[in-house]
Amino acid sequence: MILVTGGAGFIGANFVVDWLAQNPEPVLNVDKLTYAGNLNNLTSLQNDARHIFVHADINDRATIDQLLQNHRPRAIVHFAAESHVDRSILGPAAFIETNVNGTFNLLEATRAYWQALPETEKLSFRFLHVSTDEVYGSLEADDPPFSETTAYAPNSPYSASKAASDHLVRAYHHTYGLPTLTTNCSNNYGAYHFPEKLIPLVISNARAGKNLPIYGSGLQVRDWLYVNDHCAAIRRVLEAGRVGETYNIGGWNEKTNLTVVHTICALLDQLQPKETGSYRAQITHVTDRPGHDKRYAIDARKIEKELGWKPAESFETGLRKTVEWYLANDAWTNQVLSGEYKNWVELQYQQS
Repeated sequence: MILVTGGAGFIGANFVVDWLAQNPEPVLNVDKLTYAGNLNNLTSLQNDARHIFVHADINDRATIDQLLQNHRPRAIVHFAAESHVDRSILGPAAFIETNVNGTFNLLEATRAYWQALPETEKLSFRFLHVSTDEVYGSLEADDPPFSETTAYAPNSPYSASKAASDHLVRAYHHTYGLPTLTTNCSNNYGAYHFPEKLIPLVISNARAGKNLPIYGSGLQVRDWLYVNDHCAAIRRVLEAGRVGETYNIGGWNEKTNLTVVHTICALLDQLQPKETGSYRAQITHVTDRPGHDKRYAIDARKIEKELGWKPAESFETGLRKTVEWYLANDAWTNQVLSGEYKNWVELQYQQS
């Protein structure tokens, strides 16, 4: 079996569901169930004996040690992390605790487990660390995209904590020989995305008749990656990636935030039109957040050349699937929209 940390979050849950849809191998899913961890993301697996869920914190060394000994996974896929930039600005301590200390604790537990394995199992074992393109900092409009050799330059507590975790994973490979793999992905979108992020927030607010908040000018550029494409890339890296290597995973879809919002409004105008006018009339610009990176872009040629992976979805096809999913899953969205979440959004997106 494989062990997945953070498998009740947005990307982790999609990975677990996709894995079990395509693979008979069981998954041990360990998640702390913080605000973004949601067991409703995993309802399709309720009667699947191959999915074993454990409510635990990766900082709980005794529990992690016990899980490794009892279940003896052949690989660990490490998604568990506090996210995202806005929350890290308001409360950075949790990001250090989970992303840095938690990754260190997991690496220490994994090292002890791996070193005790029989030699054949040691050779085939893998520790795959899922990270972000934000560790590379910000690009100007004419800069080349981030490659695996781009120098790290994190600009927020979130990206700094992820950069630290990347460095720890690299160090454990070079110091102890732990067979690690690291992936750095661009902005994900798709089903089960927590609705404080741009795409699900815009879909939810548009349908509720609320303002569609855009930071500053809305001209910040992101490379958008459909979450199921990301999951396929991670499976491929786990299967055939070179030990000790980093693979950047991107969608080849650079879009400004304003373009993304306009595209969502156009899709909603088609799929669930208002009685009068367009959803674009609800767009409002709010004060930009501190240290807002101008542009992220991923050069994903290495993973395509070495492992044969490239995204299956264009931005247009992936976004249509995403909007359609949210239109068909009101129950999930309504469950997620708790009072705590509403209070957070009101604080974060105060109008300028």
